[in-house]
Amino acid sequence: MDTETLATQDRSGAAHAQVILKPRKARPFFGRHPWVLDSAVDHVEGQPADGAVVDLLADNGKFVARGLYNSHSRIRVRLYSWTAEPLDTGFWKSRIERAVEHRRRLGYDAADGAARLIYSEADGLSGLVVDRYGAYLVVQATALAMQRRVDELLPLLAEASGARGIVVRADRALARLEGLSVDEDRSWGETPEGPVFINEHGLRYGVDLGVGQKTGFYLDQRENRAAAARYARGARVLDLFCYTGGFSLAAARLGGATEVLGIDTSEKAVAVARAGAELNSATNVRFEAADGFDALDELVGRRERFDMVILDPPKFTRTRRSLDDALRAYHRINRLGASLLPPGGILVTCSCSGNVMREDFLHMLSGVAQQLGREIQVLEQRGAAPDHPVSATCLETEYLKCFICRVL
Repeated sequence: MDTETLATQDRSGAAHAQVILKPRKARPFFGRHPWVLDSAVDHVEGQPADGAVVDLLADNGKFVARGLYNSHSRIRVRLYSWTAEPLDTGFWKSRIERAVEHRRRLGYDAADGAARLIYSEADGLSGLVVDRYGAYLVVQATALAMQRRVDELLPLLAEASGARGIVVRADRALARLEGLSVDEDRSWGETPEGPVFINEHGLRYGVDLGVGQKTGFYLDQRENRAAAARYARGARVLDLFCYTGGFSLAAARLGGATEVLGIDTSEKAVAVARAGAELNSATNVRFEAADGFDALDELVGRRERFDMVILDPPKFTRTRRSLDDALRAYHRINRLGASLLPPGGILVTCSCSGNVMREDFLHMLSGVAQQLGREIQVLEQRGAAPDHPVSATCLETEYLKCFICRVL
């Protein structure tokens, strides 16, 4: 039986509804892009429930892929397989084990370490994010179909990772886009009392798995923190939008900075950062709670000088429609940040806005250099740590940009 004949049933004989594409819309999905937007769909044959398995067909009836349906989302179908294999427990188990094994090969499996175990589309599990902190996992289901399979997935995750306990957290910002129910956060197995302490590059961090940005810590900046620290020896460092102080502590303890000032708008994040400084005996770092833009204006107004400025702001845009506004915000903080540096100073500047392309960011830096009348040399162009792989067929998985620059 050929693939086209199998379009309406999987190898177990289960029949599925069919999502039929408009003419000339199939190429990206034959090319294994996993998001079928509502604008590409001509019609649906059958009445799939939200979260149900469906087959994607080209307008000529040819089988393209198999995925999960959501009538509430602009991403109408998320694709998982380009064969007729069933999307059953065995399928999810295989994908989870493959993802976990990759992190083991990276050496990101230390008992007291932390890593992203599953990175959604990049690991073939669109709508599922799983981070490990020591013996515990934090799970975020960012797609309706994955949320409805959480009870099935948790024991598979525990088995593959050896986790002692799992915390399930809702992403309330994405819930509206996906039509997800925003239930109370859930748990499986043991739940830690208080923060979980992890080790990264010899530094210890306390992470509260139930609160904070992402799953509690910016794991994607793991290697960038160590890379930036190499430029910090003997430097006075400003870490703006510092969150819980990852870059600050790396500069202070790994890099040998003489003085570090970390600033973040969140009082809670600053409290965690201060606790981290005490935990790591970092007496050369202090943290303040203040609005990042206001703090920059004040520092420039006082004619302060730093040898290194680190800028790691929150996401400035979620859509291409507001790209220009985001680039203006990046231009402002980078212009002000660079103006605090003497000739030869180091600017570490980041963007986690996926809709801001690397080329966009470089053009923004070019504009900063022109406006300041100073040369900016890009020394390193970096991205997320390798436990956040980029899918070559879903370039949206490349979201983090980190540029280490020298300002002359």
